[in-house]
Amino acid sequence: MESTIKSTLVQSLGESNGEFVSGQRIAEIMGCSRTAVWKHIEELRQEGYVVEAVRKKGYRIMSSPDTVSAIEIQNGLKTKKLGQHIIHYDTIDSTQKIAHQLVQEGAPEGTMVISEEQTIGRGRLTRNWYSPKYTGIWMSIILRPNLPPVKAPQFTLITAVAVAKAITEVTGLEAEIKWPNDILIQGRKVTGILTELVAESDRINAIIIGIGMNVNQTVEDFPEELKTVATSLLIEGNEPSKRSELVKEILIGLEKYYALYMTEGFYPIKLLWESYSISIGKQVIARTFNETIEGTALGITDDGVLRLQDKNNKIHKIYSADIEMK
Repeated sequence: MESTIKSTLVQSLGESNGEFVSGQRIAEIMGCSRTAVWKHIEELRQEGYVVEAVRKKGYRIMSSPDTVSAIEIQNGLKTKKLGQHIIHYDTIDSTQKIAHQLVQEGAPEGTMVISEEQTIGRGRLTRNWYSPKYTGIWMSIILRPNLPPVKAPQFTLITAVAVAKAITEVTGLEAEIKWPNDILIQGRKVTGILTELVAESDRINAIIIGIGMNVNQTVEDFPEELKTVATSLLIEGNEPSKRSELVKEILIGLEKYYALYMTEGFYPIKLLWESYSISIGKQVIARTFNETIEGTALGITDDGVLRLQDKNNKIHKIYSADIEMK
């Protein structure tokens, strides 16, 4: 209830386009007294909002903190489901772990877990994901599509398109996708996507999409072993990005492409994905669980499977692998 009141307050002030909103008007919108308005304004200030108050004019927000709280993300968020229910942490071991628990508890589709920091962030193949405090986006989104489990891997590619587009929309940087789950800028990784499935034999119960994005880290923030392979939006663009704005754009894009996929199938997503791909036509090394294959990446199938042509012109279908550019 408290967060809902503050969310309404931030939204009311945010929609004023920098103009003052009177205390009386805010009280009417929120359905509370002007004394209560003042109390909530003070709470926002304690949370890092800079709110200007002028006698006989009212209040206006001068700046807001760079947090990924529900208040910041939902302010102006234009989605129907995704991000309408947000669980925000200051520090958590893994947003994926919490999301799995929420799935078992019946959390609705679109529920999102997000944290300012992860202490045990996870990537693909049980790798750790470096997730320092207040510098990136560490979040997990619950989807519940009415589909067979075989369709689940396509959601990694759907998400990759939404993330790449969000980065370009917010920062102007040119993001590229390396199959299946990495977003690169200038050849270095800025985002990873982890898609996990909760299913029965014939139907999906839930898909949990984990997104880890390096946003405002400096070079010094990365461990030595990551400095040559990882990057951040700050490093590449030379200016900080507001993380909540990036989250909003990701949610808007993901909801849009999810709906497109459910109505028109994977083909339009495939075309979008290939437009961002860094691998198509390039020589790559694919390391699967059973073998290592070198060849030319031809693109993806209508199911999202990577097609790789080796030196003998044999075409391999790669369902899961680590991809290295030659």
